[in-house]
Amino acid sequence: MQISQGDKTIIMGQIKVTYNLDDIEGLCIIESTIHVDNRGFFMETFNQNDMYEAGLPINFVQDNHAMSIKGVLRGLHFQKHFFQTKLIRVIKGTVFDVAVDLRLDSKTFGKYHGEILSADNKKQYLIPRGFAHGYLVLSDKAELYYKCDDFYHANDEGGIAWNDPAIGIDWPGVIGEYTGSADASGYRLHDGTTLILSEKDQKWPGLKETLKF
Repeated sequence: MQISQGDKTIIMGQIKVTYNLDDIEGLCIIESTIHVDNRGFFMETFNQNDMYEAGLPINFVQDNHAMSIKGVLRGLHFQKHFFQTKLIRVIKGTVFDVAVDLRLDSKTFGKYHGEILSADNKKQYLIPRGFAHGYLVLSDKAELYYKCDDFYHANDEGGIAWNDPAIGIDWPGVIGEYTGSADASGYRLHDGTTLILSEKDQKWPGLKETLKF
């Protein structure tokens, strides 16, 4: 095992884990060792032994696979009662992936961290329970594959406005003016691509209204 205190990383087996991104406890980036030769590459995308030894004893029970086109923004979503840890990777294209700390007892409550995840960089984003999650597709198409440590429960999803100034997410390449709601009308990417949100995601309230603090 190799440990670097400066950048809060541990190399364990076939993975390198960078902990507490932006000093937000529990947020991690996991990078697998990639074995490359003239045929292509091979990597272990999940090894439970390595995860446990790195201090991440998570029992994943469900895998999800999502595809979205450029300009799609999904989120910000969270579970009200059946909280989930997520381990997210992109297997095609590029996204900007965001986690927002919703733990009321956390010193970084309301703070966010965003990561570029792509098929090229092969990073995996570990988001623990107690966070809202969302992402913006930056490539023509993107496919996300992610693991969860609890099953999906219908009617348990909550949400927060993606553009809430109380959080202040700097979505890369997004142009538009906040008018007091999550309505995406008038927003676009810098190349003119329309920002695409579901009807539901354009109706979520802000952080303070959602959590009543």
